[in-house]
Amino acid sequence: MAEKIFLLTNDDGHRAVGLRVLANILKRFGRVVIVAPETEQSACSHAITLHRPLRMKQFAPECYAVDGTTSDCVLLASQRLLADRKPDMVFSGINHGPNLGDDITYSGTVAGAFEGRLFGVRSMAVSSGDMARFEDERCLRMLAGIIERALSEDWEDDVLLNVNLPPSNRELKGVKLTCLGRSHYAESVIEKTDPRGQTYYWIGGVNSEWFGARNSDFRAVDKGYISVTPLHLDLTHYPSLSKFGSLEAGGED
Repeated sequence: MAEKIFLLTNDDGHRAVGLRVLANILKRFGRVVIVAPETEQSACSHAITLHRPLRMKQFAPECYAVDGTTSDCVLLASQRLLADRKPDMVFSGINHGPNLGDDITYSGTVAGAFEGRLFGVRSMAVSSGDMARFEDERCLRMLAGIIERALSEDWEDDVLLNVNLPPSNRELKGVKLTCLGRSHYAESVIEKTDPRGQTYYWIGGVNSEWFGARNSDFRAVDKGYISVTPLHLDLTHYPSLSKFGSLEAGGED
């Protein structure tokens, strides 16, 4: 049986601690090729670079830094570095901070896994409530177990996994399969005045509350569980196809 190949990326940059931690776990299961952004790309979501050329530099054996986004990294890796053989799985992370609920729509980490899924490869995004978990051997063993199980399972073609480790101030209790929760940000746009009297704005407020079902990802990590949320690419709301049927016009194709 051929050795498994894993493509690993992130949105915190190619020197991030979480990237090295996840690479060390993946090396137990196969060969790891790292293609990560040269600089931090947090909150870039699924952006790709179209207005300028990209450069990719090797910084260690089978490790490359790209002066672009996380999605750029997966695109370059899939169509150039690994064009002759698709990786067995794409991993994105470990992110230095959680990616829960609504925040996945902004997340470069989750976007890396989405891009891998678009490439036709099973993918997983991994984030952590804080960096202290990177030194928590029990938590990392549990993460390795999740990865091992994921490698052995059959997946639907449009599914990826979003994994969140709980913060270190919560007792680690186990693993929960979850759905996305919702969050409300207080003062998400903050207005300030610079020394010259000009108004400027900071986007990024304080997460004041979260809500959702009992099996939501927010609730799971708050209770000390590793959250595993299956996501899929099809954003269609199928019940609304019949509800908005009156919008259709024209004959049969």
